[in-house]
Amino acid sequence: MEFDYPQHKKLRVIINTDTKAEADDQYAIVHGILTPSFELHGIIAAHFGDKISQTSMLDSRGEIDLLLRLMGLEGSIRAENGAPHPMPDELTPVDSAGARLIIEEALKDDDRTLNIAFCGPLTDMASALLLEPAIEGRNIRVIWIGGYTWPAGGREYNLANDIHAASVVFKSRLEVWQVPYNAYRMMPVSHSELIEKVYPHGRIGAYLVEQLLEYNSRKKEAIEYRSLGDSPVIGLIMYPEGGRSEWRPAPEIDPQMHYIHNGRHRAIKVYETVDPRFILEDFFAKIARFARSSNED
Repeated sequence: MEFDYPQHKKLRVIINTDTKAEADDQYAIVHGILTPSFELHGIIAAHFGDKISQTSMLDSRGEIDLLLRLMGLEGSIRAENGAPHPMPDELTPVDSAGARLIIEEALKDDDRTLNIAFCGPLTDMASALLLEPAIEGRNIRVIWIGGYTWPAGGREYNLANDIHAASVVFKSRLEVWQVPYNAYRMMPVSHSELIEKVYPHGRIGAYLVEQLLEYNSRKKEAIEYRSLGDSPVIGLIMYPEGGRSEWRPAPEIDPQMHYIHNGRHRAIKVYETVDPRFILEDFFAKIARFARSSNED
């Protein structure tokens, strides 16, 4: 059975992803592509600093292009390069095609909310704001996987890759949904579960599992699981109530990534939990259906 959603009711979405930093962004990207209630305007390749690679944004772009080829969708979904490095301060944007895509979609005459899902640093969102301040008054929702546990905060990977950008976004008037460390770590899957529920489903299913197992094999100790910590950006756009959340005044962020609660900024939505069952089972069902429809099962 197939169901086509009316175009005017679809959810406008952009995915911004540091795809090659680890092994779980790939799942979020595929999940977003396969979600029929989304009107996907594009995928933006994000940097992930320079500790792992000196060309991290380009590495992410190469991985996005590979996923699209494996799904037979190359050329049918827009992909753009984001900033190649973090912002040098809170006043200086890093111009890129990805930031320009955000501006382009934000300024369109469309009453629907533009959902921008960030699986890595917020560089391209902050840069877009600085390049075109008018978008701050547009109907944008930023869903960000990042930041350490409230209320103290502290070091966290996505935040560490651009503290200045996160500060710009948190101080803005944009609607922000934050999924911090304690919430996004609630997405564990075992190797066996992935081998049974993802691997059999076409070239993309096999690749998703193989690259994750290869990544985990480089860990210091043997592990038999992975937290698909980026997938909540997709699940929460689909089902905003899929986790316990609370609206709290946005903090400022110090250089050590601690939160400064001075009450000066508008409230953001902070998730304390997410529903892994809803997100994972929806993904498993969608990739199985995609493989069947592609005659790859």
